[in-house]
Amino acid sequence: MDRPSPGRQLPGKSVTRRQVLQTTIGQTVGISILPGLFELPLAAQEAKRLNRFPRMVQNFMVSQVRQAEQKKLQTLQALKTKADAEAYVKSVQEKIRLCFGPEPERTDLNPRVTGVVEREDYQIENVIFDSRPNFPVTANLYIPKQRKFPLPAVVGTCGHSSNGKAAEAYQSFAQGLAKLGYVCLIYDPIGQGERLQYVNDDLSPQLRPGTREHLHAGNQQFLVGDFFGMWRAWDGIRALDYLLTRKEVDPKHLGVTGNSGGGTMTTWLCGVEPRWTMAAPSCFVTTFRRNLENELAADTEQCPPQVLAQQLDHDDFIAAMAPQPAILLAKERDYFDVRGTEEAYRRLKKLYRLLGHEENVSMFVGPTYHGYSQENREAMYQWFNRATNVSKVNKEPSLQIEEDKTLWCTPNGQVAGLKNTQTVFQFTAKKSQQLATQRKSLSGEALKKSVRKLLKIPPRPAKAPHYRIWRYLSTGNYPTKYAIAYAIESEPGIQAITYRLTDERLYSRPPKSGEQATLYVSHLSSDAELRSEPMIAELIKKDPQRAFFTCDVRGIGESQPGTGSPGSFHQPYGSDYFYAIHSLMLDRPYLGQKTFDVLRVLQWLETLGHRDVHLVGKGWGALAATFAGLISKSVKQVTLKNALSSYEEIAQAEHYTWPLSTFLPDVLSHFDLPDCYRDLTKKKLRQIEPWGAKVKMT
Repeated sequence: MDRPSPGRQLPGKSVTRRQVLQTTIGQTVGISILPGLFELPLAAQEAKRLNRFPRMVQNFMVSQVRQAEQKKLQTLQALKTKADAEAYVKSVQEKIRLCFGPEPERTDLNPRVTGVVEREDYQIENVIFDSRPNFPVTANLYIPKQRKFPLPAVVGTCGHSSNGKAAEAYQSFAQGLAKLGYVCLIYDPIGQGERLQYVNDDLSPQLRPGTREHLHAGNQQFLVGDFFGMWRAWDGIRALDYLLTRKEVDPKHLGVTGNSGGGTMTTWLCGVEPRWTMAAPSCFVTTFRRNLENELAADTEQCPPQVLAQQLDHDDFIAAMAPQPAILLAKERDYFDVRGTEEAYRRLKKLYRLLGHEENVSMFVGPTYHGYSQENREAMYQWFNRATNVSKVNKEPSLQIEEDKTLWCTPNGQVAGLKNTQTVFQFTAKKSQQLATQRKSLSGEALKKSVRKLLKIPPRPAKAPHYRIWRYLSTGNYPTKYAIAYAIESEPGIQAITYRLTDERLYSRPPKSGEQATLYVSHLSSDAELRSEPMIAELIKKDPQRAFFTCDVRGIGESQPGTGSPGSFHQPYGSDYFYAIHSLMLDRPYLGQKTFDVLRVLQWLETLGHRDVHLVGKGWGALAATFAGLISKSVKQVTLKNALSSYEEIAQAEHYTWPLSTFLPDVLSHFDLPDCYRDLTKKKLRQIEPWGAKVKMT
């Protein structure tokens, strides 16, 4: 995550679409072509909702990440010999591959040079190559003049500049390296520069380039078992493949560097590609714990699935290339916590020392703010010069910043204007279609087993959950005279907030009032929906003798996170996304955790004698209700309002509005929601107004 390059105009007509202010760190003004679909609830409306646990999810996640970090540190502390260190390097390589998934097929690069820019000390070739079939990568190849070839080569990875490789800081390090005697290939990331994936007919952007495109494409990819970070890293691997086809390149000296989002890619590439001989990630490496504690959101590609469950941290991606030379470049005034950089450096220092090459790892902290500024670039030059001896000059030469158009590889500044190209979304949709033809239709116990496995539902505890009693609820406009709240401890640190509606006062434990009960799982807030959702009043009126409960699962209603930027819950980088992506890194899907909350409330209801439960869910809550309804024996009837029609519909929609918190990774390899709905017909399933991929969520 980093700030876009200011003052650069994308090709095509000037943007006139509705501007949406992004209030999270690292974002400025973005673009949306879907008016109304991303609107946030008014602050006044949010304030009406009860919210007694705004830091519950944050505190729980921090405790989980701290536990993972402590296990990793114990492993590091146990390393005593060179053999121990070598085994550790091998283990992190294997874990990284597990998180990132297998490499795709190495298909024809189909390289073509579309233009050459001649300068006194170097030339720039404007190059296009295909990292996947019909998936072009636009790049600039900087080649020194008046040098004896072959020369050391560097792959440059860009941060989140809207104009990608043409951003001033990235041109600067590519030119600097070329003037010092390095061949440098710098390429546009997906969704930036000439590689926008969501464009209008005039090639203007539909979504904010960079961060917004990455989240939109990357979140969707989880449904088909892909990780956007691997897609991004694969472009870097194929960039290296292309470099190695060039006679100007010395294969004995291959470096990688980049800043912020490019620092992320540099770090990940160190972990997934073994051919690097030197690396210099800038303004990224810290620790996952620091980012979480500091409530710093990051892009989808910056959050590898299972990485925390595997007890990996940023330093482990550098450890994967040990003992090759690597320098961590940081900034004293960065929003990436430099304390975490120092922790990462100390961990690597011990590992490199055991490997007999302590001198091959270093750290430099520049005095200024986030960015690949001159002092950090010069630290990189010095480090690469030390590794290659290609130059004794460590100061940056004079630079000539080019206009964006000079560096274009395409006629109109966008690969979308080329023939026979595919977007990330089209790959995702195609894979969804393939999975639909391959997966078996599941039902009964086989479906339940698959649901449990994918949701990561832990075994049901033998002991019923502990609960607290709150006597006060502001019941104005509720369907009943009174209500009392119970905080059901789903697991240590997590409360599922449950209301019992009644026409008589209840002060103590809930009465045992027969086997029948209704449990309503809210969309966004039980308190708000009790005042506004007509279905609730209809259910109570239809069967007034049936005990009626509502439930706010973790992260909803009473525990809607109050972390991150104020009012950011529904924003692309907001708190709902923040905990959903951390849940995937912990290998505990957020939706699985929410389903577990419902199951624990159902277990609590059993202690009250309610073994004939009508489970009702709305919107987001309908998903947890669907899965809990499949699993729980006490659920005899299910009603779903505004339930998602299918995950396949989202995977095959270019634009969708369901958040990451409602997704399951790789779900479409195993089952889809219609399988669950068919099975729930055994429990008298009633569907009311299902929602498709693109609806207003608030």
